[in-house]
Amino acid sequence: MDTLLQQASQQQTLAQMLREGFEALNQGRPQDAARLCQAVIAQNPRLPQAHFLVGLVALELRERHTAIQAFGSVTALDKNHAAAWAHLARLFMEEGQVNRADAALVQAERAATDDPLVQDLMGTVYTRMGDHGLARQAFEKAVAAAPGHVPYEMNLANNRVYHGELADAELRFRRVLEQAPSQAQIHWSLSGAHKATDRSHIDAMQALLAHPRITHRAQAFLHYAIGKECEDLKDWDGAIEAFIAGAAARRETVAFDEAAEVAMFDALTDLCTVDWLAEGTSSVDSAAPIFVLGQPRTGTTLIERIITSHSQVTSAGELQQFGLTLRRLTQHQDPRRFSAELFQAARNLDFNQVGERYLASTQRMQGDTPRFVDKLPVNYLLIPFILKALPNAKIVHLVRDPMDACFASFKQLFADAYLHSYDQEEMARHHARYRRLMDTYRERFPGRFFDISYEQTARDLEPNARALIDYLELPWEDQCLNFHQSQATVATASAAQVREPAHTRSIGRWKKYQQQLQPMLQTLRNEKIPVE
Repeated sequence: MDTLLQQASQQQTLAQMLREGFEALNQGRPQDAARLCQAVIAQNPRLPQAHFLVGLVALELRERHTAIQAFGSVTALDKNHAAAWAHLARLFMEEGQVNRADAALVQAERAATDDPLVQDLMGTVYTRMGDHGLARQAFEKAVAAAPGHVPYEMNLANNRVYHGELADAELRFRRVLEQAPSQAQIHWSLSGAHKATDRSHIDAMQALLAHPRITHRAQAFLHYAIGKECEDLKDWDGAIEAFIAGAAARRETVAFDEAAEVAMFDALTDLCTVDWLAEGTSSVDSAAPIFVLGQPRTGTTLIERIITSHSQVTSAGELQQFGLTLRRLTQHQDPRRFSAELFQAARNLDFNQVGERYLASTQRMQGDTPRFVDKLPVNYLLIPFILKALPNAKIVHLVRDPMDACFASFKQLFADAYLHSYDQEEMARHHARYRRLMDTYRERFPGRFFDISYEQTARDLEPNARALIDYLELPWEDQCLNFHQSQATVATASAAQVREPAHTRSIGRWKKYQQQLQPMLQTLRNEKIPVE
């Protein structure tokens, strides 16, 4: 009897410690939470919720591998723990392990939970996989189970944007704003889902900017949203003032290491030679991948839409898989996505293995067509590695006017990429490095990738689209000219724009702001980049 009482008392004590641990994590004290859950595990290592708390703490501390181990322990102890499976699915996707993510999603589905957190997590994973239909179902379940919960409502509204349902997305964003009128990110999302016709939303956002304790992050969201809506209203002075302020606020929140970027570009130039490419080229003969790449905001989504309007091609989205394959095979642990050290290590990989791993990791997103498009702009860095691993793959490179390209990035608020784009001179120097690298690739690997001009395509769609489809060795189909009528989802910053035909409104847009963009313009000229 005493033993049973002691066991019951211990269970109550451990349960209380876990409650305190979850409370500590919710209060922003992850170290206290870690101490409590480790103390619980020391006394009883078979409590799934203790390992689950370890995983949540690891997520908070950005210790991904610890989180994977912890959630794996949860599922080993309780195979029906849907939340742990859902977290594993998301983590595996972030690691580029799509097959493991898919298997974890199956287990989460099998647990048949109505937990809105689980459904929201699953929707996030499906979104990263490019399956926006299944993502929609999951987000709708999350919202149905927890109506009014802002993060769930936001994910569903963004999913509507990807599906081109902008009116419904706008309505949802406005409803969420009624619940959380001071959340800057919601204002930013709303600005992208509608075209401003008056200054009412701008005035509301400017009022929020006047708050004395507003963060740099919130300032960035609001300024970029104001800039976009000022452009809608053709208030060019207001737009550029907002974009410059937004970039300055965002620059305060990121650490761009320009010296490291210079070293990375130099490494690519030094390592990826003609002789290197000729040695040990992969025998993987798949012609399925079509890589669309270049600088962001230069028309990559337009070109992807033209290609994927063809009946033989599927859009796989912006895949991280090729770069992640290099990282995994080199066991590269640097938190930077790409670096000189990664490329030095990747130079000597078995490129048969690189090609096979890439194709296996993208199988889930390739669809049922013979060809698929991988549209990650920054893959331009990896052109030599793609050529060596997948010699039959097609590569399409977007070319755009330097100032238009630089300004298009400068006026865009990105998530966690393109950290060079928040300062005019850094943006211009980065663009110069990119141009010189592409010139090197063009000289060393002639005919191995296809340059297509954004301006020429926008001005004269059909001959350029026909030349593109011909390069891809596909039969011509007229629907490639009607890409804007496609119902396919688009999960990029261009999601709203691609629902309309090709246009020339963005060509030369930077000239409206020529006076305010002098630092960018002069830096490009100093770098010997031709500007009209």
